[in-house]
Amino acid sequence: MKPTALLGKLYLIPTTLGEMNPEDVLPHTIKRTINFIDHYIVENEKTARRFIKSVHPEKKQPDLKLFALNKHTDVSKHNEFIKPLLEGKNMGLMSEAGCPGVADPGAVIVKLAHDKGIQVVPLVGPSSILLAMMASGMNGQSFAFNGYLPIDKSDKKTALKNLEKLSFDKNQSQLFIETPYRNNKFLEDLLQILQPNTLLCVACDITLPTEFIKTQSVNQWKKNKADLHNRPCIFIIHKPF
Repeated sequence: MKPTALLGKLYLIPTTLGEMNPEDVLPHTIKRTINFIDHYIVENEKTARRFIKSVHPEKKQPDLKLFALNKHTDVSKHNEFIKPLLEGKNMGLMSEAGCPGVADPGAVIVKLAHDKGIQVVPLVGPSSILLAMMASGMNGQSFAFNGYLPIDKSDKKTALKNLEKLSFDKNQSQLFIETPYRNNKFLEDLLQILQPNTLLCVACDITLPTEFIKTQSVNQWKKNKADLHNRPCIFIIHKPF
């Protein structure tokens, strides 16, 4: 293993949570970091280039070398992606939205960097999970992010009932997400499966002009639903206080 001084650093670069002015949610540190990095591991090259241009318009796009990491990427490519780091070049890791490595495929690269003795540098930026938790009024001392729930209706019902019980038994907030175009159907499922007094927070379009965050009981949601179609959402459930 090379001495750390001869290796590049892996910078975890947060992005915006949607189409907006980066200066509204990102510190100047992001622009300074992008200024000296030309090699990036990203989920989508097109949107990553657009983001870099929005943060640092002076950055020369032809100088950028981007590696695409997503669910279609073969595991054998991971070591190839980090070669610049092993050659002493700094690299940036970017999620499609928000913080890399959190609910994001970039976590495998972060783990690989640690295995190779490469320094990992996390930078400050918006996390939809933490922002939703902050605004929910639920238990920020104990919570769990569960990602996507099963698509199968029976499996989904079982998963939700288990998470609801866990919240009740351990006083622990349970967070999960759904594919945006399924949000309205998912909300209907929640209202049918969960107990009427269970608290449900819906946080969508976080940090955007159309931001909507509301916590109320399942019974209250049934009387006053929201249109969540194609809007990135975090759902949180918690036992009633």
